Order: sequence, then structure tokens, then C-alpha cells
Amino acid sequence: MKKILILFAHPAFHKSLINKTLMEAIKDLDGVTVNNLYEKYPDFFIDVPVEQKLLTQHDIIIWQHPFYWYSAPAIIKEWMDLVLQHGFAYGTHGRALEGKWAMSCISTGGRKEVYSAEGKNRYTINQFLAPFIQSASLCRMENLPPFVVHGSNTLSRDDIKKFADDYRKVITLLRDNEIDSEQLNTMEYMNEIIKHDA
Repeated sequence: MKKILILFAHPAFHKSLINKTLMEAIKDLDGVTVNNLYEKYPDFFIDVPVEQKLLTQHDIIIWQHPFYWYSAPAIIKEWMDLVLQHGFAYGTHGRALEGKWAMSCISTGGRKEVYSAEGKNRYTINQFLAPFIQSASLCRMENLPPFVVHGSNTLSRDDIKKFADDYRKVITLLRDNEIDSEQLNTMEYMNEIIKHDA
């Protein structure tokens, strides 16, 4: 069983029905640790040794957050700047994360069609996630496709529940090492694994 660390960041969590529901769906799973960064560090004073120890104790690292201005809330960047140190996460002797898996889980108000070369946002979600993908690569991690919730502001409660159920299935499949890596290479989003697994 793989151990999963979810680095969760939402500065207005109390207003986010989608993220509350996603978190509720996975919080009781064995082998899953939720690290709520805004709750843990309201002053942004991140305890680097504690965070590095958490990383070494887990096999899969998931950045879960709303997609703010085509990126992540500020504390995620602060966390990356401080925790992913040279000599720990990257560099000749920085091999603490080597071989681990990295993934993003994001929610966005925009529909999928606006995230394309022809759409209003001009780029795909995966293109916007390039800093995360490259950061994982620099740390010698294997990057997985993101789990994405589109149109989060207009989803019905049934739609939200379905996304939450799918997220739980994805996390369970990852934890139990039941995902074919060749399958992942063909996917734009991790959400697609549920259709393949059905």
C-alpha cells in the first residue's frame, strides 16, 4: 500500500462546497494524510523540517487547491520555495523525493472548452501546470495527470458528489497501486481512469 500526502490549500475553504466534498470523500481512507496548509500555517511560517519529514514518509504527493489566476494559492508557492530545498529535493545529493509520484488536484470555475488553444484561456490545464510538472521532474519524481473539476461554480450537488466519488476511487487506486503506468501516458486528466476502470 502506498502512502499518500495531500497538500491542501484553500484560503476560503468555508466557501468551497466542491473542495469540502472532495475532502470529506477521502479523509477516512487508510494511508492518506491530509496536510491543510492554511489551517496549519495561518501566519505562513512554514516548519520546513516537519514538512520535509512528511514528504519522506509518503510515496505520493498531491497538491490540492483551487486554480487561482492559472496557478495555486500563495501558500503553495511559499511551501515549494521553502520546503523543496537544494540538497533535499533536488541537486546532486538532493534525492529525498526520487521515485515518488506527484499529482495536482484542482478545481476551476472555467469549463474544459475554455482551456484549449481555441478557448478563452488559450492554453490547456496541463500547460498551465507546467511549473508543477517541471518541479516534480527536477525532484526526480514521476508526474501523474491531474484530477480536475471544471465548472465548479455551476455544478449541481449530484455533480459534486460524483466528482467526490471519482476522487475517492482515484486515491484508492493510487494507494493500492492498481493503476497501469502505460495507461497514464494516454490520459489528459486522472479523472479518465475511472472510465477505464469501470
